[in-house]
Amino acid sequence: MNSWLRLCLGIVIVFCAAMVSADDSLTGGLWGLNDALEPSGIEVGVSATGIYQQNVRGGLGTQRSRGRLTGSYDLEMTADLERLFGWEGAEVYMLAEGAWGRRDVDATSVGSLFGVNADFQPRSALWISELWFQQSFLDDTLRIRIGKLDLTGGFEHRGCPVSFDCNAYANDENCQFLNDALVNNPTIPFPEYGLGAIVFWNPIADWYLSVGAADAQAQMRQTGFNTAFHDEDYFIYLAETGITPKLASANGPLQGAYRVGMWYSPEPRANNQAADEGKAWRDDTGFYLSVDQLAAKENNDPDDTQGLGVFFRYGAAHGRTNDITNFFSFGVQYQGLFDGRDDDVLGIGYAHGRLTRRASDVFPDRYESALETYYNAHITPWLHLTPSVQYVANPGASRDAKDAVILGLRAMMTF
Repeated sequence: MNSWLRLCLGIVIVFCAAMVSADDSLTGGLWGLNDALEPSGIEVGVSATGIYQQNVRGGLGTQRSRGRLTGSYDLEMTADLERLFGWEGAEVYMLAEGAWGRRDVDATSVGSLFGVNADFQPRSALWISELWFQQSFLDDTLRIRIGKLDLTGGFEHRGCPVSFDCNAYANDENCQFLNDALVNNPTIPFPEYGLGAIVFWNPIADWYLSVGAADAQAQMRQTGFNTAFHDEDYFIYLAETGITPKLASANGPLQGAYRVGMWYSPEPRANNQAADEGKAWRDDTGFYLSVDQLAAKENNDPDDTQGLGVFFRYGAAHGRTNDITNFFSFGVQYQGLFDGRDDDVLGIGYAHGRLTRRASDVFPDRYESALETYYNAHITPWLHLTPSVQYVANPGASRDAKDAVILGLRAMMTF
């Protein structure tokens, strides 16, 4: 059975199920399990994301591959230890993930440096990717998180995702953009999920400061103890600060977030050309910006999120140790563009990476750009279907690859 047939069959099955259940989840909160656990402060969630993509023009060549069907599934649990044991301000979070699909369309026919499917992981069984403990102090203005972490997972501050490199409109490959450069800043060498700690502090309402450190050699499918304590002592360090102001408008306050951060990694690193020559340098540093701002609201209902939002990112890193030395992205998101579709989201984003001249033998054209647009249609509260189009200019910064056009369809289900 080819990928298109499997995809069409899956959509038919999903739509039939959607006609049966209009709850927030397909199974009604895991057949009532969440309702039973809620008084104890435990919440469990299960979701799955399936993505079909096909390169229809350019790249390494459309003849090299038909479309690729990949996906992932998540099992997450949050335990409020105050409600469970009376431990004030404490919580535990666990995320287990699995994936299917051996290769994505990027590897077989696009050749992008950024990556066109940020959700893709090689096929594997369920593994624990995050497991951390968090303790809050001083009326929740000081939070300390320790354990196996995703450094891009972030904290919520005044309804905004912050710490590190978060963005309200370009941060989640499961419901927003698929291109990697419109999910995270590619100049930041985020490690795989590993052991680390983060301190988050917001002493006043619209300002915060966060610092963190994590194992730079982490392997996501391992516990993290082997690389953190039995390998070189290489940890990446990050610091971020920002403000989260609300701008006045006729329809009520417009929330925004303005973040600036820097990172330091002692791990020996090199750009691709220097690595081929056997060179490496320690003590790598860089800085970044991430901004998002709600620009217009459709109405004055404080609970209604319909309207126009804008975002911007920038990153800089040293060309001796990194392929991408300068990066920026920007775009817009509009929720509720069409009457009767208040929860649907349209997103348009552009990303551009400038490559180091020190690796001109590997990357002769010295840049890659990507333009993506998506429309996230909320079929039911638990089913979202998202068609998308990506245009990748100069994929891989190579003169051998033509500009590529990638069509995609993503289905996300909450069980």
